[in-house]
Parts: sequence; C-alpha cells; structure tokens
Amino acid sequence: MTLLDVRPLWPYRLPASGGPDGVSRVLGGVYERLLCVDGAPIVVRAWEERRDQIVRIAAVPAAPWMPVGAQSEELGLEASQEKLEIAAARVRHALGVDDDYREFFAAFRGDRLLAPAFHRLAHVRVRRTPWPWEALAWAVTEQLIEETRARQIQRRIVRGRAAFVELPPDRRRLWDVPDADAFAAMAPAELAAFDLAPKRALAMIRIAREVALGRCDLDDPGDDRRLLAIPDIGPWTVQVLRLKGRGEADSLPAGDLAYIKLVGVLAGLGRRATVAEVEEFFAPYAPFRGLAGLFSLIAYSHRVREAGPQRLAPDAWPDAA
Repeated sequence: MTLLDVRPLWPYRLPASGGPDGVSRVLGGVYERLLCVDGAPIVVRAWEERRDQIVRIAAVPAAPWMPVGAQSEELGLEASQEKLEIAAARVRHALGVDDDYREFFAAFRGDRLLAPAFHRLAHVRVRRTPWPWEALAWAVTEQLIEETRARQIQRRIVRGRAAFVELPPDRRRLWDVPDADAFAAMAPAELAAFDLAPKRALAMIRIAREVALGRCDLDDPGDDRRLLAIPDIGPWTVQVLRLKGRGEADSLPAGDLAYIKLVGVLAGLGRRATVAEVEEFFAPYAPFRGLAGLFSLIAYSHRVREAGPQRLAPDAWPDAA
C-alpha cells in the first residue's frame, strides 16, 4: 500500500461525483479509480481530512483481477511498491491537488469577466485524466458530436474492451480505460461497433499505434506535431490533450462548441463565435487561457442558456478535430 498526505496550496474540494465516462466515482466523499500500471491492477482512493486540511491518497493492489478483452497471461501482474507509487501520483495529477492559482488570481483579480467568478469558484479545478493517453483518446470520441453521444461511446468502449475488478463486499465494479496498446490492436470495425464514426476510428488507431510503438511521447509537447500530422487530428484534439492530459493552464480548446456559444454571448456577437474569435477573446488571459476559459464557462453558462439558440458563425463548420 502507498499512502500520500497532500496539503493543497490553494482552496480545494474533491469532485462531488465521478467522471462522465463512468470510470472514476465518488462514494461517501471518497474518490475511487482503477488504474492498470504495466499490467498490475491498482485501486486508488482519495478523500479529504478536513480537520488536518489535507487530501489523503491511498493506492492498494486490486483483487480479484477480472480481465475483459485481453489475454489473461498479460494481466494481473504483481503491484510492486513502485507501481503503487506511480498510480497514486497519477491520481494526484488528475485531481489537481497541487494546483496553485495564486499567480492566476493575482493577475486577473480586477478583471471584469473573471473577478466576479473568483470569489465563489476558487476551488474549481480542470477535470484532468490520470494518463495523457486517456485525454487524447476521449478527445477523439468527442470530435464534432454532442457531449451526450460522446459519453455513450466512451462507456461502450470501456465496458466492451477494458478491464475491471469486482470489489467486496457488494462486488461493485471499477473499470479502467484501455491503453494505447489495446487500441492499437483493434480493427476499425471494432471501434465503429461502439458507434465511433469510421474516420474517427481510423484516427484513434493511428494515434494509438504512434504511442504504442514509442514514436510519440504524449508527455512531450514537442511530439504534438506528430499527432497533428495524422489525418483527422487537429488543433482542438491536441489542445484537449494539453489541458486535460498534461495540465497545461494556457491550453484553450477554442473549437469547443461550449466556448463558441459562450463567446458569442459574452462578446455580444448575436451569433455563435468563430474559433478565431474565441482565441482572440481569451488571448489577453495568457498564460492562463485554459483556466480563464474554464472559470468563464462555469460562471456564465447561465447566460448562454438564457440567450437561447444562436445563429451559426460565418464558418459554420469549424475544424473541431
């Protein structure tokens, strides 16, 4: 077992619920997630010790190991101390426990857009993934479709191709997300069976092979160019990887429909914004454009709902890949 006690540098709250893909969950104030680290299944839990003002993260070997869609001899390896520490560190990254917003808040505490949001949203964090691959893969599933449908596809992939463990006493299941090796071994038709569009399925397999073969290191921003050279992998997908996978505070997924609608309202355009207009709107918030976008989206989403349907922008079909 590995146990970390982390004292946040900035106001913090654990997520109140699990992720929309159904992989992580929160029960009784305890965050829970299964991670497979080099074949070893590990359950990681996190909870707040409010009296001590710390977040406690525990990583323990998972048993029994119940593989789905993989060879049993490749799974169920021993969870060494090193692997337990890696799993705890990856969840620590995903939860943003160490994020320090002092510089961000100091820079924009007088900003007309962000200042009203700071007072009640200080605890907000970007919802990151433990591994960069997970952010990249899910970004591909979200290209140019409704969020609800994307989440359904993600859940189908997890239930159909991932591994899970059943935990006592109620045999509840925790699922992991298939890694790049698993996606690289799939045929396009397998992914299409989960309702992923054929072009997206091909793109997913191509990026998975780049990662699985070691030709692309998702932790290295310098390798993003290799991703962008793959058909149907565009700036938006890589921006999601940077923000949610690597935790880059300045990465803004400007082609996201939520931001296109938001800027259309906040800038008084009377229509949806273009991708270029979204980028221009948030340009003054560098090097925190991703954070500024998130805080604005949460603080002013009600204005988008109140505005109702918006006319399309002049480039009605932005490249959200």
